[in-house]
Amino acid sequence: QELRPKSLDIKQEELGDMVEKEMASTSEAIEDAVRRIEEMMSQARNESSGVKLEVNERILNSCTDLMKAIRLLVTTSTNLQKEIVESGRGAATTQEFYAKNSRWTEGLISASKAVGWGATQLVEAADRVVLHTGKYEELIVCSHEIAASTAQLVAASKVKAEKSSRNLAKLQECSRNVNEMAANVVASTKSGQEQIEEKDTMDFSGMSLIKLKKEEMETQVKVLELEKRLEGERVRLGELRKQHYALAGGCGDAPEDAEARPAPAPRRG
Repeated sequence: QELRPKSLDIKQEELGDMVEKEMASTSEAIEDAVRRIEEMMSQARNESSGVKLEVNERILNSCTDLMKAIRLLVTTSTNLQKEIVESGRGAATTQEFYAKNSRWTEGLISASKAVGWGATQLVEAADRVVLHTGKYEELIVCSHEIAASTAQLVAASKVKAEKSSRNLAKLQECSRNVNEMAANVVASTKSGQEQIEEKDTMDFSGMSLIKLKKEEMETQVKVLELEKRLEGERVRLGELRKQHYALAGGCGDAPEDAEARPAPAPRRG
């Protein structure tokens, strides 16, 4: 009972209306997301250039492709639901069918809400990334959430669908496409993050001679510190291997590189 959706205070006869409203609301959220991404694209072209513009365009294009895939998924899911209701309600009305299958209906509503929410969160995360006020990791997490929500929607729809249903096959294909587009968002985000970070750390064009000299000295200090730390870790690794070799030799279980080393001479009592 605790795991059931919190929409149970809704009267069962209203569940059918809720399904239609939620699917319509999800479709509206997707359309709004596509419009917002287009606005962000236009804004990015006006306010950024070079590497940043290239990164922003690549990320926003992948987000647009994902939104289009979700839009097709929602449309196909709606068609499949109509097919399920028509084939399963018999002499009952649509409202009666949804009321009779209330748990399934609530799962459908929950899944639809999750898809719409995920799309909205993705757009907001993309907006913050383009404005340089957000984190690239947020986009990656949102993409994973959308993939999970899509799986939830497909699972909810699949429960009562006929195995031979064309709409079901199409929905599963749409789900795979959404997952692929979500993976593209993750890939474009990661590569964009690497490009921006590399550019930010290697762009010295605006520095004065004194600033450059200071940066050079600080970098030399870091290099020496890292070299010292590396040498210390190598010594530590050598000591660990010696101890490992000694213990393994005592237990009769030599490490992988033991064959290349001479066996220790036996000690006399």
